[in-house]
Amino acid sequence: MTNTQLTIERPPATSPPPARPSLRDRGSQLLAALFLAPTVVGIVVFTVLPIAGSVVLSLFHWNVIDPPTFAGTANYREAFTDSTVLVSFSNTLLFMVFAVALQLLLALALALTLNSRMPGWLRPVFRSAFFFPLILSAASISVVMKYLFNQDFGVVNWALGRIGIAPVPWLTSEHSAMAAVVLVYVWQQFGFSFLLFVGGLNNIPKEIHEAAALDGATGLRKHLAITLPLLSPTLLVASVVGIINALQVFEQPYVLTDGGPGDATRTVVMVIYQSAFEQLRFGEASAVGVLLFVLIMTVTALQFRLSRRFVHYQ
Repeated sequence: MTNTQLTIERPPATSPPPARPSLRDRGSQLLAALFLAPTVVGIVVFTVLPIAGSVVLSLFHWNVIDPPTFAGTANYREAFTDSTVLVSFSNTLLFMVFAVALQLLLALALALTLNSRMPGWLRPVFRSAFFFPLILSAASISVVMKYLFNQDFGVVNWALGRIGIAPVPWLTSEHSAMAAVVLVYVWQQFGFSFLLFVGGLNNIPKEIHEAAALDGATGLRKHLAITLPLLSPTLLVASVVGIINALQVFEQPYVLTDGGPGDATRTVVMVIYQSAFEQLRFGEASAVGVLLFVLIMTVTALQFRLSRRFVHYQ
């Protein structure tokens, strides 16, 4: 006799059908969508559509009065050969380098001083004082600063004269006009970076500094080896925001110098404004705006790419 084995085939296991979301879950999703809707609509209406419209308009010649005519890439070719546009990009990049560097250094130095050597009851006063210029209108500040930097009766030259320095043509010389614009811009903008650094310094555990002090690290060495590496994420945010804002500077050079003397302080946004609203060349202005947008996105992407090397997250 031979023994036979009986095999029983089992039906393949099937996963249970996915549970349908409950009424409560659907209500939560609907509520979340309602809260997000104003933000999404605002981004689409005031950011996405204007960018798309600028890209389309940059391919046309349009002066508002006559119907637009297709120009292809002519506006971009003109931008790359227009000396005024090229100078404005050069001025904007130069302004960005000096303004952002001075802004970050000043904000970081004040934040370190406030965090380590300032009495606790006095810190809120200085935080408010340093942040206050940021909430003021850039145009109104520039009007006041224009009088302060006046060569003949400005307070700045009066103060310099008290210590034996001859009057400086701050706003009428090609060598000093950009410096005056940078100083006014930094004075108003550094409060934002200052508050970021104050918050970042407060998030650094005190135990790390205490351990470093026991190992003999003090002063500059402690800041270079501990504070700056732990503050690097905040430095990244402050530098990204600072560069984006600096590349879009308009009010300070427009009010202080009107882009002069010559084209010494003419920025890209000033060229866009003058091309569109003074010369009614909206296609050319849109092309320059698209180029500025590409520049901002490129610089920002490069910053995040390089940040992998020097940003340390806890």
